[in-house]
Amino acid sequence: MDLILDLFHTLLDGADDERDRVVADMATVLDVSPSALVAAYHASWPDRLVRWTVEETITILTARIGGAPNPAQVTQAAELRRALARRLLAAVPKSTLDTLDKLRANGSRLALVSNATAETAEAWPHTPLADRFDAAVFSCTVGLAKPDPAIYRLAASRLGIPPEACIFVGDGADDELTGAAAAGMTAIRTTEHRDGVPTWPGRTISTLSALVT
Repeated sequence: MDLILDLFHTLLDGADDERDRVVADMATVLDVSPSALVAAYHASWPDRLVRWTVEETITILTARIGGAPNPAQVTQAAELRRALARRLLAAVPKSTLDTLDKLRANGSRLALVSNATAETAEAWPHTPLADRFDAAVFSCTVGLAKPDPAIYRLAASRLGIPPEACIFVGDGADDELTGAAAAGMTAIRTTEHRDGVPTWPGRTISTLSALVT
């Protein structure tokens, strides 16, 4: 069976606290309130998923909280955000890579579907994960986000198979499990990095490696 997998909190830790710390550091560079910028980033999640470059995000959100950074400040803050994405993706556990390798060796094709902002999509090709996937669909590049069934169908089409032939695996954030089921996929929740949807009525695994057996 071919698999479609979520990224953060499924293949690796989402590092939510570190994300907030980096945004606070960006605020210092941009001469705006750290707490206000962190709040603006949280509130703009639906927009950042499907539009805005890193620089556009910084410019728009700082303006919303009364800031007016110069181009050099925007560039410096953007590099902090991009460095975070590179750091998080490079920290994928060896156990995850081993599991992906075993799945591929067993004949499974793999696709990624991630609700992700621009810096994650930019960093992806340079990570140890990229070569292990046959397709990768990022919300920020296709203008669709989970739980819209269309994004799952797009990933299945890139594997050349119908959604019903896929298993989707994710931690459950953004209602992604119900979205996958609505697209016709078998949905499995993983709790390895976060137990975010304990009420999920379907199958749950505690480690990604359980997919091999």
